Amino acid sequence: MRMKVVNLEQGMPTVEQARARLTDEMRAARREGIRLLKLIHGYGSSGTGGALRDGILGSLGRMKMQREIQDFVAGEDWRIANEITWALIKVHPELRNDPDLSRGNRGISVVVL
Repeated sequence: MRMKVVNLEQGMPTVEQARARLTDEMRAARREGIRLLKLIHGYGSSGTGGALRDGILGSLGRMKMQREIQDFVAGEDWRIANEITWALIKVHPELRNDPDLSRGNRGISVVVL
């Protein structure tokens, strides 16, 4: 399974700009037959969290509830012990090679379209 990496923090966008880019990237990925996106949203320059991360995670939660996406895994949960991650790895063992797997990287999220 191919996983497309999308850097939402590039260019220091507002939360709304990042949400719009996420929507565009999801649409493009679906057209290309890509089922997984790794979002780079950062964790905030202070190291205590950031508006972009919070806004994107909030949007992903709403998208999941509205069934616009199947699921998502926040970076700190992107580990083999996580139920969603483990289910993806069982079907797509190549995901074990992802450099962010089990690193607790709060600056990323993985989205299942």
